[in-house]
Amino acid sequence: MSGILDELRALRAGDLPTHGGRTLAYVYDSGLEGLDELAASAHALASSANGLDPTAFPSLLKMENDLVGAAAALLGGGVGSVTSGGTESCLLAVLAAREGRPDVVEPNMVLPSTAHAAFHKAAHLFRVRAVEVPVDPVTFRAAPEAMAAAIDSSTVLVVASAPSYGHGVLDPIGPIAAAAASRGVRMHVDACIGGWVLPYARRLGKPVPEFGFGVEGVTSVSVDLHKYAYCPKGVSVLLHANAELRRGHYFASARWPGYTMLNTTIQSTRSGGPLAAAWAVVREVGDEGSLRLAERTFEAVQRIRDGIGSIDGLRVLAEPDSTLIALAATTEEFDLFTVADEMRERGWYVQPQFAYESSPVNLHLTVTAANRGGETEFLADLGASVDAARAAGPVVVDPEVAAFVAALDPETLTGEQFAGLLQAAGLGGGEALPVRMAEINSLLASARPALRERLLLEFLGGLYRA
Repeated sequence: MSGILDELRALRAGDLPTHGGRTLAYVYDSGLEGLDELAASAHALASSANGLDPTAFPSLLKMENDLVGAAAALLGGGVGSVTSGGTESCLLAVLAAREGRPDVVEPNMVLPSTAHAAFHKAAHLFRVRAVEVPVDPVTFRAAPEAMAAAIDSSTVLVVASAPSYGHGVLDPIGPIAAAAASRGVRMHVDACIGGWVLPYARRLGKPVPEFGFGVEGVTSVSVDLHKYAYCPKGVSVLLHANAELRRGHYFASARWPGYTMLNTTIQSTRSGGPLAAAWAVVREVGDEGSLRLAERTFEAVQRIRDGIGSIDGLRVLAEPDSTLIALAATTEEFDLFTVADEMRERGWYVQPQFAYESSPVNLHLTVTAANRGGETEFLADLGASVDAARAAGPVVVDPEVAAFVAALDPETLTGEQFAGLLQAAGLGGGEALPVRMAEINSLLASARPALRERLLLEFLGGLYRA
């Protein structure tokens, strides 16, 4: 068996680092010694238990109730369910809202253009039309009056973020919730990122407005425990203001010869491992531990935010309300995609984000407690990466290629034509992405979102070729 684990370690050596604060997206590192080992042990103890039937495995029921209770204590109450992650929590919020209005034939949900893509996935899966409302072009916050104006008699849900992933800003929850309530429409707050850490920021004296059930009109809130509760993936909590609102995402079927299937989430069989690992981590860290982790995280955010302002050619795109920072270029002398490549060469991963509406190309930073103490090194490497990108000059996409790509219709292209496009873009052959991505990202940036989606889906299909 040791040989298998050695092989797994060798495979993992090719991944981005999950600890040490050098991967500023996808992963969340507390930096606390021994926490991973505790979580792994708890996961092993419960991994064979099945959350499909809480009466058969009452330990899982207790742990789920404990985790939901901990989230509710931070967010002003409510009842809820543990899910596999933020996307499932958002999906279930939309499903419950749709099921709560069976009288609406063609339901829609109103959401700001900065809302997480999970809501577009929900719209696709559950046939709820997404009504996308542009945000303030400077602050990137949802515009309450425009959101209110978009609500109509077919609206079953209004969505806002605390904070938005792309810019790290809080939408004005109060007036949006009030507008939803005045029309008798449910209001979901996507606090998958901020739901655990922002209440502690408020305790630290930061001016964090209320965004949970303390806001009149809020009917559901999602919060991921595998983010700033620093639990292993994937564990999220979806809270509802009351059990009646939650009932819409429960499912039961006795219409077959087997057991009556009962589900609280989309999944049926659910390993107890992630649940037990999260339960152990939350108990071990505790309230005071979470407060200290939040303090370290926000200290790192402030140091990085201030340091970005001292690097010639960079600016913070939106003043961060939380733990996420988006940085943009102030000049066309260099390309941010090249900066991302240079940071990768120096052992850091920062996440490129394409332009959308008034938001230009930018680099996303998810800052965690593990970044505290490493800010100086990060900023030095960021400055050096900007210098290297400036020396290399901006990435130029051939104008004829850009015009050709802009004219393509993803709905009419064949699989063979897409394969040719992927090859031309450097994404062919079914292999992993090259380390340096600036030219590929620049070409993708010239494509309309629908075409970019189709290109990357075709690429994804090529990766999973077995």
